[in-house]
Amino acid sequence: MKKIFIRTAVVLFTILISVSPNTAQYKSGVTIPDQSEAIITDQSLINIKYANMLKGDNIKVHLDILASDAYEGRETGEEGNKKAAEYISNHFASLGFPKIGDGNSYFQKVAFTTTKWNNTEMFIDGVRSKHLWDYLSFPDSNEHTPFIGATEVIYAGYGIESNSYNDYKGLNVKDKVIMIYAGEPVNSDSISWVTGTRQMSDWNDVKKLRLAKEKGAKLVLIINNNLKEMLNENRRFLLGPKLSIGDSRTAKISFANHVYISPTTAQKIWGEKQKDIIKSRDNSKSKGKVKSVKIDRNFAIRMDKYMDVLEGENVMGYIEGTDLKDELVVVSAHYDHIGKKNKDVYNGADDNASGTSTVLEIARMLMEAKNNGEGPRRSVLCLLVTGEEKGLLGSQYYSENPVFPLENHVANVNIDMIGRTDMKYRENPEYIYVIGSDRLSTDLHNINEDVNQKYTQITLDYTYNDENDPNRYYYRSDHYNFARKGIPAIFYFSGVHEDYHMIGDTADKIMFDKVEKVGRHIFHTTWELANRDKRIVVDGELK
Repeated sequence: MKKIFIRTAVVLFTILISVSPNTAQYKSGVTIPDQSEAIITDQSLINIKYANMLKGDNIKVHLDILASDAYEGRETGEEGNKKAAEYISNHFASLGFPKIGDGNSYFQKVAFTTTKWNNTEMFIDGVRSKHLWDYLSFPDSNEHTPFIGATEVIYAGYGIESNSYNDYKGLNVKDKVIMIYAGEPVNSDSISWVTGTRQMSDWNDVKKLRLAKEKGAKLVLIINNNLKEMLNENRRFLLGPKLSIGDSRTAKISFANHVYISPTTAQKIWGEKQKDIIKSRDNSKSKGKVKSVKIDRNFAIRMDKYMDVLEGENVMGYIEGTDLKDELVVVSAHYDHIGKKNKDVYNGADDNASGTSTVLEIARMLMEAKNNGEGPRRSVLCLLVTGEEKGLLGSQYYSENPVFPLENHVANVNIDMIGRTDMKYRENPEYIYVIGSDRLSTDLHNINEDVNQKYTQITLDYTYNDENDPNRYYYRSDHYNFARKGIPAIFYFSGVHEDYHMIGDTADKIMFDKVEKVGRHIFHTTWELANRDKRIVVDGELK
């Protein structure tokens, strides 16, 4: 699963679209099946026949390989990721899947631009500041500028220009280094000087930096009071390369180069002008009056960045349906993980070799049924995507470049981390968290509940389906890219544990009995979606 990154920086300034049915909060409780009602075990039923053939031992074979050190943590664009894609492709070939990908293959090719710092150093009066401690900067949101120097820094308040409040009045910042505060000035009654109310304005960092670019500032220093928290939330973007879809090497950046600095770093720059700046800041808050301050200071920074284009692959296994073959159910999981650091391999056994291996076993069952003349009525696409850990990029690419018409996609069944337990269920592994099932389709939700009562009887926990879930898991795995296109999506997830995104997420800790049972439940849900007479109804609304 992708870690969540909540930037106040500009790179990921995105309005997340959530989806909502007629009720606001969605299901957030727990469904415990009625175990006084016997599970249906009639092997003459096709779904039971093939679900019971799904084996944890087979899943283990795949997982032990994908999560081995030889695959080097499967980081997108790296050799280990390529090896995983080839392994999945070979599995589909061994089962006789048709090649529907680029160049008569199982691959949907995805180009990524990778961006990282070659060198970033900042000096205040010749004294070097420490990146990711005194300051931080995002390479993908700054122009490549090997050197920026100045003998003067201008304090420019909050960097806002509006009819009611203006930090730039009478101030020329062309070719200057300026320093601003994040946020906006509010008085002691929490009234914004920009809006005149307690409602804050839209002057976020993006808008400020676009304005600074228009005014010709060559660098903006943004004072952030929670630099450590910002670092923790964006660690992957700062410690490793940032990936984006396509070739963006020549793309223009529409905002000024910028650096986030700690209050301590700001004070080092202020020097003897500290009292003047604090007075100016306080007047902005109490009176809405602005006064810039010029600071004589030798300042220099290197913003030397590296960009290149990598090729990644989504891997596709397609089972053509029968009388409803033009309609499609997608079963997805991401096969990438976060790679290795020096000699440490982040194997990603649970995240997400567990989901990937389960999809491979579900694919085997579906092809076995088809070969026996008992295949699904609707077509099923087993989609293993890359780039999830880099921002759901592989599934985003598929959703924007679908191999089949998007309107023919009936539902997405997404599997991401189902091989372990969290603290809540340490003593009860027969559970799964369900996310998104009722956001767009009550049919999808009801199908999942119904097959569980009939065939598997595990605990279904909807805690993380709550609209106000602070973890925001709904937005953090690949189902989201289907849901945002209006395709009902259900996400299966067993929760985080102490080894999440750590080197301890290894194959020996996977609970294959649990994976088998959850995998069978997912198979039953997929089978019902692919075989019912009518496609599920979309009765939710995109907000």
